[in-house]
Amino acid sequence: MALEDAQRTVGLVRFHAAEWHIDPHKIGVLGSSAGGHLSAAMSTHFAKRLYPAIAAADKESCRPDFAVAIYPGHLAIADEHFELNPDLHVTSQTPPTFSLQAKNDPVDEVENSLAYYAALKKAGVPVEMHLYAQGGHAFGLRRTELPITGWPQLVETWVGTIGMIPVSVSVPVLLPGDLRHFGGRGRRAAPATR
Repeated sequence: MALEDAQRTVGLVRFHAAEWHIDPHKIGVLGSSAGGHLSAAMSTHFAKRLYPAIAAADKESCRPDFAVAIYPGHLAIADEHFELNPDLHVTSQTPPTFSLQAKNDPVDEVENSLAYYAALKKAGVPVEMHLYAQGGHAFGLRRTELPITGWPQLVETWVGTIGMIPVSVSVPVLLPGDLRHFGGRGRRAAPATR
């Protein structure tokens, strides 16, 4: 049911793109944990909708133009290290993908991201993956003192490099010492720029 809803949502956004002032060729998906799996499923199940068309929006493509999978689950077969879940059919038409996971994730093992990365690479799909030693599961947007906390900036930079948003000349980077600004305990430092 979730994949059907996601397919319909992308079609609806594309159908209303002009009205909503959205570029219909720059629609992406981002999900974490089960949502990360949904991002991968949307990226590999777009040729045919899982439900009958009921409106004009259902004739629009439900293929995302890019995907972000954060600590995704169920992308690999649990007992077969690095073997992709057979429900995911990665092809050269799978959209560019960004993947992020912590090695110490106790819920969704890092093999999920690694298996998906290998399949994307084999199919010639542009893919960027970031693995961190620490971060656990469900870190989301919560600021911590771990390096993984900077992932939103990595995604923003990547989305720019694939042409979905303008690339900034100078992008502020928040360092661990800047955490007090976000309620953390570090001393406030001036944001660095790249």
